[in-house]
Amino acid sequence: MNVYLVIFNIMMLLLLIGVLAYMQKKHISFSKRVFTALGLGIVFGFALQLVYGASSTIIQQSTQWFDIVGTGYVKLLQMIVMPLVFISIVMAFTKLSVTNHLGKIATLIIGLLLGTTAIAASIGIMSALGFQLEAVDIPSGEAEQMRGQELEQKYEQIQTLSFPQKMIELLPANPFLDFTGQRSTSTIAVVIFAAFVGMAYLGVARKQPEQAEMFKKIVDALYAIVMRIVTLVLRLTPYGILAIMSRITATSDVNTIAKLGKFVVASYMALFVMFAVHLIILALAGLNPITYIKKVLPVLSFAFTSRSSAATLPLNIKAQTTALGVPEGVANFAGSFGLSIGQNGCAGIYPAMLAVMIAPTVNIDPTSPSFILTLILVVTISSFGVAGVGGGATFAAILVLSTMNLPVALAGLLISVEPLIDMGRTALNVSGSMTAGIVTSRITKELNVHVYNEETKKLEA
Repeated sequence: MNVYLVIFNIMMLLLLIGVLAYMQKKHISFSKRVFTALGLGIVFGFALQLVYGASSTIIQQSTQWFDIVGTGYVKLLQMIVMPLVFISIVMAFTKLSVTNHLGKIATLIIGLLLGTTAIAASIGIMSALGFQLEAVDIPSGEAEQMRGQELEQKYEQIQTLSFPQKMIELLPANPFLDFTGQRSTSTIAVVIFAAFVGMAYLGVARKQPEQAEMFKKIVDALYAIVMRIVTLVLRLTPYGILAIMSRITATSDVNTIAKLGKFVVASYMALFVMFAVHLIILALAGLNPITYIKKVLPVLSFAFTSRSSAATLPLNIKAQTTALGVPEGVANFAGSFGLSIGQNGCAGIYPAMLAVMIAPTVNIDPTSPSFILTLILVVTISSFGVAGVGGGATFAAILVLSTMNLPVALAGLLISVEPLIDMGRTALNVSGSMTAGIVTSRITKELNVHVYNEETKKLEA
């Protein structure tokens, strides 16, 4: 009987995929298809949970099949991240689009990412204090205790590295290894390697122009191929969002989430406030924040469902360049740096909130100015090298809590709501990197304001 029910659930998902395919055939806009997929996934997922229960065998077996579409789509996006980052940054040098003030662009992007992370940490602290969150109020079960032990083991693995050693880890000792994405800092390492290739090209262009011209043609051809792959994969976005959202809503334990509702509300309040800060920054730069919201919502929706800044990178860069008027070089630097530096949600708000919650357990006053200022500084510095995939927030939390001499294991108390909160954190991370790209382009006077303001210039695939 279970087999037939699983087959029925799969058929229902295929039917919804058919609806989205019909919308694409009728040339309905990409944004509308994305939001339709998001809504259908939520309704379908909750319907499955209502009928079978979140922990039922039927749900587990059905979602394994759903993952062929959802997780498969995320893997395809991850497949093109490294080639896209590398070839786009090299092409920025061959087109001389960023080389006139490369140092200024990199400094501005990193400065904006770190500055917004410091603001995010402050907001996280205020949210935790305002909602009077304390770790002692969170129920601890077997799952939470096991998670705490895992975090302690991870802490033992990374505690041997000093901050200078962590900075050295950003460098690409073996670029071919980093192209496989095996390290948490692989993306930044590829960016650095691409920058070296680009600078080498500039040197060759001055002394051996014929070889440089040949290399430029090769780069142009590779870029065209990579961008075509990006377009092909992005066309699958609505289907991926449908499957991912169906799985998330079908398997979420509503009762457990309700028990930690106060923390969930406090977290999302902080995330929304920080997103408002992004909009204020854009407004101060003389740009319409409402236009920004309209154009980036499909990107943020995918980041929300996939919980992966790295998987969202192709959408992130495409939105910046085609819909927001950011030059390709700046967009690639901002998107790539944003994967491992200054993630506002995962490396800013979340560790700060945890530290405030845990501090009273070791008789530390979380309201003292010295504790707050130290925490903001530690969070900002620790935001270097945070992975842009699931687990980045955990890594950031371990770094912050250990530096502040707070018990790392207590972070495991929130395991039951981690996926729900991580969705909002990832969306904020991506918004932060896009904001850095837009503002940097605005400051360097390279932003195409006409494209930014043009209503018809929206993200399409």
